[in-house]
Amino acid sequence: MNEANGTIAPVRITGSGVIWWFLISALIVVGDQMTKQSVIENLSLYQRIQILPVLDLVRLHNTGAAFSFLSGASGWQNWFFIGVAVVVSLLILVWMYRTPRSGYLTLLLGLSLVLGGAVGNLIDRLLHGYVVDFILFYYQTWSYPAFNLADSAITCGAILVLVDGLILDRRRRS
Repeated sequence: MNEANGTIAPVRITGSGVIWWFLISALIVVGDQMTKQSVIENLSLYQRIQILPVLDLVRLHNTGAAFSFLSGASGWQNWFFIGVAVVVSLLILVWMYRTPRSGYLTLLLGLSLVLGGAVGNLIDRLLHGYVVDFILFYYQTWSYPAFNLADSAITCGAILVLVDGLILDRRRRS
């Protein structure tokens, strides 16, 4: 605490403090891999099981990125996405390590979720050459692209990072 003005100075995460954020990422990876393994063991490719009138479990293999972007490419995209995932994961690790603990919980949670999701999908690409997707929302003839737990973590994490950057960062500066 700064005695002169009564404010709390940001504390850098060091040593074991950063472990909690990595634990969140690790839980995402474990949950993601467990759900994907269950889908692989219990569903054949393209098999669908209706859960709700608008939700199915389906086993799909995505060789592309979000929304199957580049899935029709000749195979080079897998190595490209592996490289992107490794670089992004390393950058997130550095970002997390350098982020002050105080006042940045939303950012750190968002980065933890993105990291866990990126590593979860990276493992799929390394093991299978594709990402296993299995959650399918639809209504009549419309459907949202199938996704998985890692994709959900990346999306939620990215939203939290944006909220931190667009809203909370302004409050910290004022």
